[in-house]
Amino acid sequence: MDGTAVTKVVLLACGSFNPITNMHLRMFELARDHLEDSGYQVLKGIISPVGDGYKKKGLIEAKHRLEMARLASENSWITVDSWEGLQPDWVETAKVIRHYYNEMMAPEQNNDDVDTVKYGKKRRIEEYYVTSSSSMENRDGTRLMLLCGADVLESFGIPNLWKQEDIEEILGFFGLVCITRAGNEPLKFIHQSDTLWKHRKNIHIVQEWVTNEISATHVRRALRRGRSVRYLLPDGVLNYIHEHHLYSEDSEQKNAGVVLAPFQRYSDASTS
Repeated sequence: MDGTAVTKVVLLACGSFNPITNMHLRMFELARDHLEDSGYQVLKGIISPVGDGYKKKGLIEAKHRLEMARLASENSWITVDSWEGLQPDWVETAKVIRHYYNEMMAPEQNNDDVDTVKYGKKRRIEEYYVTSSSSMENRDGTRLMLLCGADVLESFGIPNLWKQEDIEEILGFFGLVCITRAGNEPLKFIHQSDTLWKHRKNIHIVQEWVTNEISATHVRRALRRGRSVRYLLPDGVLNYIHEHHLYSEDSEQKNAGVVLAPFQRYSDASTS
């Protein structure tokens, strides 16, 4: 050992988890292997399911998605946090990351309940938030990184899905671990985007060479049709789905015709 301090990392995955699949869990394992090979120490992973206010078509209630995530990750190094999922309105991903970063920075200030997004609490949290790109580690040298798939990286280029300043904050201050598969071209997308290129050193690309095409969309389709999805989901999650009769033709039509929350919010802002 050369005595060099090892940077500690907490991985945060945001998304629908509708439902959580084995591939979601696999992403954490791949990211940890890659980062630890690169000299980091991964302390834990956090799953943060999006709230119902996201308004995505077919998105079932957060209480179910949270419980399935808990069942999937029990007895592992991955935890589930309900803060984002229980907010009454959709919370931008950058704000979600900032929330967990501030919990790391000042845990004694954060006895959080569902109402932590309210102004008074939010103001106290933001007093601890430092926007300098040189301060992405907290006081004990731990970094928080966003974990995602290549589809999220490419979604940065979709108009009105992300705020430009949020992309800059996520990439410039926190960093990104992107899990990709054969057929994806994240490096090409980074090359084509000036913003991603500027922050390319904060983007860790992890290639998944074991072909795995599990997706929550495919799982929901199979469940609606009464087909087996065993071995695509943890057994506890599958049992929960059957017990609560989740994912039907009716549930897939939830939010049909409703504008996705970020499109509605950012489109309104751009026209006001």
